[in-house]
Amino acid sequence: MHFLDQAKIFIRSGAGGPGAVAFRREMYVEYGGPDGGNGGKGGDIIFEAIAGLNTLIDFRYTQHFKAQRGHGGAGQNRTGGGGDDLVIKVPVGTQVLDDDRETVLADLVSAGQRVVLLRGGDGGRGNTSYKTSTNRAPRQSGPGWPGAEMYVWLRLKLLADAGLVGLPNAGKSTFINQITNTKAKVGDYAFTTLRPQLGVVRHRNREFVLADIPGLIEGAAEGAGVGDRFLGHIERCRVLIHLIDIHGTDPAEAMAIVEDELTAYGAGLDEKPRLVVLNKIDLVDKELVRAFSDELLEAGADRVFAISGATGKGMDALMDAVLDYLPSATVTERPSGQVENAEDQKPWSPI
Repeated sequence: MHFLDQAKIFIRSGAGGPGAVAFRREMYVEYGGPDGGNGGKGGDIIFEAIAGLNTLIDFRYTQHFKAQRGHGGAGQNRTGGGGDDLVIKVPVGTQVLDDDRETVLADLVSAGQRVVLLRGGDGGRGNTSYKTSTNRAPRQSGPGWPGAEMYVWLRLKLLADAGLVGLPNAGKSTFINQITNTKAKVGDYAFTTLRPQLGVVRHRNREFVLADIPGLIEGAAEGAGVGDRFLGHIERCRVLIHLIDIHGTDPAEAMAIVEDELTAYGAGLDEKPRLVVLNKIDLVDKELVRAFSDELLEAGADRVFAISGATGKGMDALMDAVLDYLPSATVTERPSGQVENAEDQKPWSPI
């Protein structure tokens, strides 16, 4: 299944049905009078968030959504049937924006949440409602109110408790594969990850959702690399895990590049708590790990973790720190949930 996190669609609610012009025709009832019923209401456009979806790919092929119009009224004061509402099902975390993508019209953050975005038009009045003391036999009726229509943008922001950030090839895919059942692509080249990945981490009888996004490079806020488009998927995270390749670019410089891009993006990302992590420590000696850890602390990191995403070394201590930022209400108790291969992982930190 392809991943799509933005889509533009056209929506239109149903128009109201026309009112009826009718008169009573019964034996032995003289001057029966008008009895035309009102038209039915048009269908609403409703957005509903459902679990089990994590992409907007369906909206690439179906882009026009129109609710049913109301049915016309009838004699004997019968009101026309209402048009069926059109329920558009979207993934949890979807935002509905107006055509200029500036105003958020709806934000669907929980499964089952429903929002009526466009209300259907009311039905037209039948001739019964036009009867007055001076107009005993009206022959007029209302045509029904038109529905509303507009173009909207759908923007998906994945719901995750923790998010992975870092330069390309920092080992984020290996990291998420180590602690979840995700099968992210791993390669010895930049931008192995081209779309966000979600995984569920189980640790110490608790679980939380971890999001991995494509790597950031200097100038991402101006569109360099894959740009900062995917940063929206970590806006809702409670904590960010900043992964740094100890065997690549100077760690302090790597941390500064990512921090600058988070600040340039805004949306409060620069204010979120971050866990700075030195990855790939299996490729260097402990003295170098200590030296780089001290350098990162001097550069502004509150605490530095040292791990190996390939072997799982040091992962327990990092996961413990992540759980500290997650209220108990956001995690699920599991009778036997553990990080995969937890028996092989021993907490280790150079500081």
